[in-house]
Amino acid sequence: MLEQAMKDQLSTYLANLREPIELVATLGDCETSQKTRALLDDIAALHDMVTARFDGTEGRKPSFIIRRASDAEKWVRFAGLPMGHEFTSLVLALLWAGGHPPKVDADLIEQVRGLEGDFEFEMFFSLSCHNCPDVVQALTLMALENPRINATLIEGGAFKEEVEERGVLAVPATFLNGESFYNGKMELAEILSLLDDGADAKAAEKLSAEEPFEVLVVGGGPAGVATGIYTARKGFRTGIATDRFGGQLNDTLGIENLPGTVYTEGPKLAGELERQVAENDIELMKNARGVALKPATQEGGLHTLELANGGILKARSLVLATGARWRNLGVPGEAEFRNKGVAYCPHCDGPLFKGKRIAVIGGGNSGVEAAIDLAKIVGHVTLIEFDDKLRADAVLQAKLHSLSNVEILTSAQTTEITGSDGKVNGLVYKNRKTDEEHRVELEGVFVQIGLVPNTEWLADGPVELSKYGEIIVDAKGATNVPGIFAAGDGTTAPYKQIVAAMGDGANAGLTAFDYLIRTEPAENIAQAA
Repeated sequence: MLEQAMKDQLSTYLANLREPIELVATLGDCETSQKTRALLDDIAALHDMVTARFDGTEGRKPSFIIRRASDAEKWVRFAGLPMGHEFTSLVLALLWAGGHPPKVDADLIEQVRGLEGDFEFEMFFSLSCHNCPDVVQALTLMALENPRINATLIEGGAFKEEVEERGVLAVPATFLNGESFYNGKMELAEILSLLDDGADAKAAEKLSAEEPFEVLVVGGGPAGVATGIYTARKGFRTGIATDRFGGQLNDTLGIENLPGTVYTEGPKLAGELERQVAENDIELMKNARGVALKPATQEGGLHTLELANGGILKARSLVLATGARWRNLGVPGEAEFRNKGVAYCPHCDGPLFKGKRIAVIGGGNSGVEAAIDLAKIVGHVTLIEFDDKLRADAVLQAKLHSLSNVEILTSAQTTEITGSDGKVNGLVYKNRKTDEEHRVELEGVFVQIGLVPNTEWLADGPVELSKYGEIIVDAKGATNVPGIFAAGDGTTAPYKQIVAAMGDGANAGLTAFDYLIRTEPAENIAQAA
C-alpha cells in the first residue's frame, strides 16, 4: 500500500512510540477494504509496538480504530482511507495513541480531560480538503485524551450513500451525538469553546494577564506574520492576536507566484509561518478576535485591544493586519443553503459534487481557476459573470474556453439561489442587456466574487476607513492614529496578493520600530516629570 519512501518516513516517526498500540479493523470485500488491510499491515510491520487485527465489528466497512493497548477506552476511528491531506492526521493519531506528547497548549489538554458528559463525534472529510486536517486532528486528540469522547472520522468518498443521506454538501462537516454540530474548519480551542461554558472566561483571564506588548499585531496572515518577524528581530516584545492563524492561506491551494518558491500550498505556507513565529519568540494568541480598539490617551501610552471572549490586551504600538474574507453574493437563498450546495472553497468541497451540475459565480482569476478545477470533477460548470466580459488572465481564459463541459454566461446578474428538501436545486439570473430572467438547474453554487475587509469592528472607532471599509494607510503603513499601523488585504493597499501582504507587513513593522525608538514610554515621561 505504502511506497517505500513513505514507509521510511513513517518508520522514523514510529520510533517515537512509548507504549504499544492496537489497530482493530472492520473490513468488507471492496477494493478500499483491501487497501485498508494493506495499509495496516504495512504500519504494523514497521514497529514491534504496533499490532493489527481484523476482527472489528463496526458497521462501516472499511474502518479501523487506533488505541493504546493499555487503555482500550480511549480510541479514535477512521472510516475509509486517511491518505492525501489526512496522512499526517493518521501519523499523529498513531503517535498520540502511543504516548508521544502532542505539541498542544497544556491548558487545552487539561480542558479536554476535564470535559464532563458523553460526546460522540462523527466528522466527514475529503482527501482533497486542506481545511479538514485541523478538525480531524483536534477530534483525534480529544478522543485519545478523554474516554467519554469518541470520534469517527469518515472519508466521504468511501461512504457516498451516507454522505447523501445526511445531506453533507461541504466539508469539514462535524456531527455531535447524531446532530449537526459545525460546518467548516475548527481548531481545538474553538471546539472547546463550544463545549465548555467556561472556556471563554478561562481564555480571557489568561490573555488579560499578559504584560503589555511593545508591538501587538492583530491578525495572523502573511502581513501580520511579516510584521511580527521584523519587530521581534529588532528586539521588541511582540505578540500576534489572531482569530484564524494563516487567514486566507487556509483557503488557498496552489501558490505559484511567490518569488523564490516555485510551488507551495496555502496550509503548508501557513505552517511554515507558524514555525517562524515560534522561532522568533513571538507570543502567538489564537482564537483572539478583536471587537474594540481604544487608542492611547497620550503619546507613548498604551493602546487597548478588547477581545470577543472578554480579554484585554495592551501595547505601545498596534499593527492591524486583519485581512479579508470571501465576499457574499447577498441574494435570497445564499445564506439558507450555505454548506447545503452553496460553497466558497472549490478545493475542499468540489469532490462532493462529482458528476453533478454546478455554477461558479465570478469571472476574475479566482472564479475562472475554480471553474477549471471543478470541470475535472463535476458533470457541468456554468460560469456566471456580472460584467460583459471575463476579467481573468488571458491564459486562464484560454484554458477555460478549451473545456467542453463549461458554459460561460456574461452580463448575467445572479438574483436568487433556489432549493428544496434542504439542498440547492438551481439559481436565477437576469440578462443585464435584455432584463430577461433565466433559471439554471444545478446542485451546487461556488461563489468567487472577490473580498471584503475584516474591519467591521473598527467602523465606529478612531481609525479612519475608506468607503469600502479598508483601513486608510500612508506609504509607510501608518494610520491616522499615532502608534497604530496597518498592513495587508484589509487596508487601502492596491494589490491583494500574498507577496504584497508580506511586503506591507514588513513595511508596517519597520514603521512601528521607527515610532517606538522615537517615542518615550508614557510612564518614563511621567517619572521624569
